Amino acid sequence: MSKPDNPYINSQPGEEMGDMNASKGWKPPVPATRRDRGDGPFKRLVLRGATIIDGTGAPPWGPVDIVIENERIVALIGVGASLDTINPDRRPAAGDHEIDCHGKFVMPGLIDSHAHIGTPYHSMCDVEPPADYIYKLWLAHGVTTVREMGGLNGLGYTLQQKDASAKNEIAAPHILSYAYFPAVNDRVKTIHTPDQARDWVQRLKARGADGIKFFGAPPTIMQAALDEAAKVGLGSGCHHAQMAVTRVNALKSAQWGLTSSEHYYGLPEALFENQVVQNYPTDYNYNDEYFRFALAGQTFKQAATPGSAKWKSVMDQFLELGHTFVPTFNIYDANRDLMRARRADWHDDYTWKAVWKYFQPQRGGHGSYWYRWSTTNEIEWKENYRIWMQFINEYKNLGGRVCAGSDSGFIFQIFGFGLIRELELLQEAGFHPLEVLRSATSQGAELLGVSEDRGSVDIGKRADLLILQENPLEDFKLLYGTGALRLNDGTGKPEWRRALQYTVKSGVVYDVDQLLADVRALVNDGWGDDKNRPPYVR
Repeated sequence: MSKPDNPYINSQPGEEMGDMNASKGWKPPVPATRRDRGDGPFKRLVLRGATIIDGTGAPPWGPVDIVIENERIVALIGVGASLDTINPDRRPAAGDHEIDCHGKFVMPGLIDSHAHIGTPYHSMCDVEPPADYIYKLWLAHGVTTVREMGGLNGLGYTLQQKDASAKNEIAAPHILSYAYFPAVNDRVKTIHTPDQARDWVQRLKARGADGIKFFGAPPTIMQAALDEAAKVGLGSGCHHAQMAVTRVNALKSAQWGLTSSEHYYGLPEALFENQVVQNYPTDYNYNDEYFRFALAGQTFKQAATPGSAKWKSVMDQFLELGHTFVPTFNIYDANRDLMRARRADWHDDYTWKAVWKYFQPQRGGHGSYWYRWSTTNEIEWKENYRIWMQFINEYKNLGGRVCAGSDSGFIFQIFGFGLIRELELLQEAGFHPLEVLRSATSQGAELLGVSEDRGSVDIGKRADLLILQENPLEDFKLLYGTGALRLNDGTGKPEWRRALQYTVKSGVVYDVDQLLADVRALVNDGWGDDKNRPPYVR
């Protein structure tokens, strides 16, 4: 029997990418089935004497006693002007469980606005990591909400894990599920008309999705889908892929109602003044990952000059539309300095075997294009970042919303660690540390439509909180699961210092030491006696 021309035409909405991956033998992560870590939620949990960084951009304040009942914050009580002036008479009644936060900091849980629950692509190289590995890395880095962008495992998979997390049946962040829109030729295409697009959006909504991940589409189809998404209340984000961006750039899709632009694709194209198509060499081939990513680092140099009339006009139009950017600076960070990314402190103990193997130079693996990466490539990408960061920082300064996302699982970035790197890069772009945390908390909650529920430390909101032993505003490196190497002047010896002690998600308290120990054990078991474990053997 011959194979059908389009084997995914009968896939349920949101399952197209998962079905395609399965047909190639690529497996999704084994889903989490139980919660083996975390205490609570408690009837009454009290955090005593904390200094609060509330996630709105406001400066720290404290000491404060925070009262949580079940899964919600019910009281924030200032108990003094300093730790030395606490008035015992102002302190709230005892809780069923209490945590001493005197001298510590409490902030909202981080929101990763561009995340993936693994990728079936990793199974090209070995056994793919289980979802527990991914979730525990997220929680160990303070990530309490993720927007799953693309549904590579299939919508049904993601919705099941979302429900289990919402019930605290598994140790995982809250999950919002965005499904891939199947309308581009180089991926999966089952939608060919605007009417089909509208019908697909309606059926996706009925299945329980939170939004749509676009890679572009023919203009009339994408416009219809975005219009229908707005009508039924679905969010939308787009990676304006090179195969579709000449027809629909980031500004055009924003004008049609796109919620957020992912990465940076489509933005330089909106800034082009003397061309529509990027200046591709004649031997360019999009399927060659080296060409794809090497040339992607040249786009901002071909666009309008910062501060020019065109630059300002495009900026103003995005602002008028209320558009959101999720730059995911971290996921292309290796392009600027491959050696640094490859030898990051965490790979030895925290990078899963199949993920590490996937990162190495290979043909055919998405984002594994290191078979000819050069000094010239890195210089071009550094310049690309300079202009890109300037646009994003100016956009933020003028009132535009910028959110933190990691896209981890590719290009030497792993889960949790990638989002902390994103915080560092937002600061590099010009964000004040308070603005960085605002992007990763309250602004992420606004983008995801959950700001009434989480994203800031406020009465009535869900108890998604981080308890830190050191001030995160002073050094984001202390948020890495490895911590950062520092000199102990008392002993004269170097030591690894880490800030995050507990992650609280929906009132459940997770000990970060335990989460990290679990991940290390999973990674050790996965590597076994394999001699090619990092550090990389030459």
